[in-house]
Amino acid sequence: MLPPRQNQHMPQHPITPPAVKLSPVVHYSLLLLGMVLLVYTLHELDDILLPLAFAGLLSLLLLPLCRRFERWGLPRVLAIVVCLLLMVALLTGLVWVFGAQIMGFKKELPILQEKMSQYFDQVQQFMSSRFGIEPTSKDELIDESLKSMKKGAGGYLGTTISTTTGILSVATLIPIYIFCFLLYRDHMRQFMFRFVSPDKRTTVLHTVDNIQTVVQAYITGLLTVIAIVAVLNAIGLLLLGVKYAIFFAVFASVLAIIPYIGIIIGATLPAIITLVETGDPVKAALVVLVFLIVQFLEGNFITPMITGSKVSINPMAAIIALILGGELWGTPGMILSIPLVAILKVVFDAYKPLEPFGFLLGDVAEGDDKVEGKNGEPSFWGKIWHRVTR
Repeated sequence: MLPPRQNQHMPQHPITPPAVKLSPVVHYSLLLLGMVLLVYTLHELDDILLPLAFAGLLSLLLLPLCRRFERWGLPRVLAIVVCLLLMVALLTGLVWVFGAQIMGFKKELPILQEKMSQYFDQVQQFMSSRFGIEPTSKDELIDESLKSMKKGAGGYLGTTISTTTGILSVATLIPIYIFCFLLYRDHMRQFMFRFVSPDKRTTVLHTVDNIQTVVQAYITGLLTVIAIVAVLNAIGLLLLGVKYAIFFAVFASVLAIIPYIGIIIGATLPAIITLVETGDPVKAALVVLVFLIVQFLEGNFITPMITGSKVSINPMAAIIALILGGELWGTPGMILSIPLVAILKVVFDAYKPLEPFGFLLGDVAEGDDKVEGKNGEPSFWGKIWHRVTR
């Protein structure tokens, strides 16, 4: 005879496994390993991720225009096609303008090369007479340059072919990705809702809308700042009579998004060409002065008025992002670095546990560590700096 069952009708409670507590060393080691794997994956999948990243940013820019066309009664597919056609027409116009400027600049290269050779001889003669440095023969420099070009000719050819092929493939994929992002935007939002409970979907929807609005405003504001700076640069260079003023103005305005370094690169090239073309150091200095004035206006008035109220990245974070983007994805990574950091800042600000990192990426706020005088007032230099930067 079998013994009777005990506790047959007693409720059964689920047994929860004990939580595994990791030591801080193991926790941060796993976190570091995950970051390494993430960077490795991003680097290896650049051919796939770069077109997606560009398409995502361009989709955010085109989304308000697409919605407006849809409110006017156009079907979504037709509205997206019209947006893409407008984008292609704008890019074609910009390429045509820059192509004309570059072709004209290319015709001037032999004359500039001859004048630069004369300046090179003058500098060598000055160094030889003043410091006793033996002048270097131009023929030797040309021979060394030819030898180095012959050694790297295969690599240059392969790089050129791969770059051209990559540009063509990306130019084909990006419009397709943009079309898909805009067409399936509601479907992707519903996909995101699958990860949260129904009672939290309203909060998530509000957060996503805020992120989308702020990122759109930031990218649009950044393009507006570039356009305004380009116009101001062009006006200054045209008044000075600089050749290819529009090309140099737009070139410097795009580089102006790189804090401190961009203005140096953007002003050096037109200043050198002006010096070689005219032989007037004063005019070359005036070219540099134009860029410095425009940079001052951009940093203290234009950018704070347009993008400062939305989201602003401090110069240190921008420089580090540019370096990391260049190391990770090359030149496309440098182009994407500032907008992606802006998106990260918006996400960090929206998510409470990561809000300190958003504060770290943002503009530096004035704290209590200002240099003060004996009576607790700002020092002399502090007053001057406040007058200049306010």
